[in-house]
Amino acid sequence: MPHPLPRSLEISPSGPLTGSVTVPGDKSISHRSLMLSALAVGESRIEGLLEGEDVLATAAAMRAMGTDIERGADGVWLVNGVGVGGLLQPGEALDMGNSGTSTRLLMGLVSSHPITATFIGDASLSKRPMGRVIEPLSRMGADITASPGGRLPLMVRGLCPAVPIEYTLPVASAQVKSAILLAGLNTPGITRVIEPVATRDHSERMLRGFGAELSVEVTNRGRIISLTGEAELKPQSIVVPGDPSSAAFLVVAASIVPGSDVLVANVGLNPTRAGLFEVLRMMGADITEENPRIVGGEPVADLRVRHAALRAVDVPHHLAPSMIDEYPVLFVAAAFAEGRTVARGAHELRVKESDRIVAMAEALGACGVQTEEFEDGLAIQGSGGEPIAGGATIASKLDHRIAMSMVVAGLAAKTALVIDDVSPIATSYPNFLETLDALRR
Repeated sequence: MPHPLPRSLEISPSGPLTGSVTVPGDKSISHRSLMLSALAVGESRIEGLLEGEDVLATAAAMRAMGTDIERGADGVWLVNGVGVGGLLQPGEALDMGNSGTSTRLLMGLVSSHPITATFIGDASLSKRPMGRVIEPLSRMGADITASPGGRLPLMVRGLCPAVPIEYTLPVASAQVKSAILLAGLNTPGITRVIEPVATRDHSERMLRGFGAELSVEVTNRGRIISLTGEAELKPQSIVVPGDPSSAAFLVVAASIVPGSDVLVANVGLNPTRAGLFEVLRMMGADITEENPRIVGGEPVADLRVRHAALRAVDVPHHLAPSMIDEYPVLFVAAAFAEGRTVARGAHELRVKESDRIVAMAEALGACGVQTEEFEDGLAIQGSGGEPIAGGATIASKLDHRIAMSMVVAGLAAKTALVIDDVSPIATSYPNFLETLDALRR
C-alpha cells in the first residue's frame, strides 16, 4: 500500500483551546470489527470505522483473502463474510504498512486456515519483533518462517485442523492474546489463554457478540479465557466508539494550555483502555464524564476537559496495560506538572513503532525538560505549569504517537518547535492537525 511522503511541521504556542470535537473510531475495535465480520456468514454493517492507514491495511488484507468489503456513500462499511475456515489463499504478499496490530492478529487468523500468507510492512514495522506471536502460533501447528530476529518479511503456513493449546502470556499483550484466540476460532477443541495481568478485552467482548462460545474465569493464576473452536459467527451491526488513545492527545492538550475548555464527544471508556484518564485525574486534571452510555457493549461518554494545574505522581504499575499507547502523551503532561513524575512498568514501549522511551526522552530533552530513563519508563521533572522551552527540531521516528505527543507539547512551549515528519499521524488519526486547528480558532 502507498505510504505518505515525509512532511515537517512547525508548531507554535497556542492560545486557549475551546470547542467540541469528535475523535476517530477506536483503532482496536475497528481492526477486530473487520476481521470478525469477515469470518461471519452474511453481511455485517460497521459504523464509525477508523479510516486510518492501519485499519485500511486490515481491510485490504481481508479482501485479498476473499472477503467482500465496501464503504458505502453514507460512511457505513459493509462486510460480506466468508465464514470461519473460509479464508482463501491471497494472490500476493499482505502489506501491513505500519500496523503491528494488523500483522499479529492476521497471523493468528491465517495460522488455522489451510493457506499460506506472506506479511510485509514498512521500515518501522519491519524492525518490530514478532517472536512473541510466532511462539504460541507455532505450538498450534503453524509453520512460520521469519526474517532474522523474528521480523518481517515473514511467511505463515497455516495448519487445518490446528492444535488447541493452553498458553500463559509471558508478558501482558492484548495482541498476542487476540492472535491465539483468532487462531482458536477454526481449531477443534478448546483454546485457552491465561493472562496474569489483564489487558484490553475488546477481543473477548466482540467474539461473544459475534456468537463465539467464550468464557472468562478470574483465578489466582490470572484471567483464564477459554474459546471453543470451529465457531460459527453471526453477522452484526457495529457502532465503533471514539478511540480513547486518540482522545488522549486532546485531553492532555486542553489540560496544559491555559484557559482551555474542550468537549471530546463519544469516547470509549472500556476500563482496560482508560488508565490515562485515571492517572491524569490523580495529577489534578479537570476531566468530567458527560452523557455516559453503553454502545455495542462498550462504555462511552463525552469528556469535558478544562485547563488545570497538574502535580507529579508515581504512576501505579498496574495501570500500565490500560494505557500503554498513551505513555508518550502522559510524558508530555508530566513535563508541565509540579514536581517529578515517575512513569514506569511499561517495557512494551521499547518495541512499539519506535523505542518510545528513548524517543520521548530525546524529544523532551531537546525542549529543555529534564528526564531520567529507566528500562521500563521515564522520570520527568515538570515545569510547574510554566511553558517548556521548545525551539527544537523533533525526530518523530516514523511513530504517529511520538509525532502527536510533541505537537501537543508545542502548544504550550515558549517558542515554536518543528516536528521533522508528521506523515505517520495518518496511520491512526488522519485529521488530528485539522481538529487541533479548529480548537485553536
